[in-house]
Amino acid sequence: MSAEHRDYESPPMEPADVDPDPIAQFRRWLDDARAAGLVEPEAMTVSTTAPAARVVLLRGVDDRGFAFFTNYESAKARELAADPAVALSFVWLPLHRAVRVAGRAERLPEAESDAYFASRPRGSRVGAWASPQSEVIADRAALDVEVAAVEARFDGRDIPRPPHWGGFLVRPRALEFWQGRPNRLHDRLRYRRENGGWLLERLAP
Repeated sequence: MSAEHRDYESPPMEPADVDPDPIAQFRRWLDDARAAGLVEPEAMTVSTTAPAARVVLLRGVDDRGFAFFTNYESAKARELAADPAVALSFVWLPLHRAVRVAGRAERLPEAESDAYFASRPRGSRVGAWASPQSEVIADRAALDVEVAAVEARFDGRDIPRPPHWGGFLVRPRALEFWQGRPNRLHDRLRYRRENGGWLLERLAP
């Protein structure tokens, strides 16, 4: 077990310092992470009630919530179909910051999934058709065979979005912003849905 101790020296975070809209506050922190040059600042852990967790990339955030894309036949999609309760976790350790989101997932409209799929590199679109995500396969060669078959099928043609692939929107009911402080006395501010608006609360570290 490592005895190394890292303290955090972030400035204080008070309710008056944050935006009253948690989505606006999230965007501000995400922009800070991008400006700091962090690797994949959009990476987030998606946790379902299975329980199960995995890392995916955030592909959009707006007033509705947080969007990501996946195979609808994957393990996470099946878990969300059984129970749409979901949690998202972002961590930007070089900035001593993290965000937790709790909410419910729903499928994005097909037009939005179509638009995002069309923006992906051709190789990624081939992969969406070729990979039976989360299923057991014999070996890498079996996957390569499927990739070759998809490439042949769509040779010289545009690749449409597979019907089994698309986006999820996570509508948040709570967001917690964590900022590291000395002596493990961190700042934690939580936004919670109440009466159609957001209630901002401080949590003990």
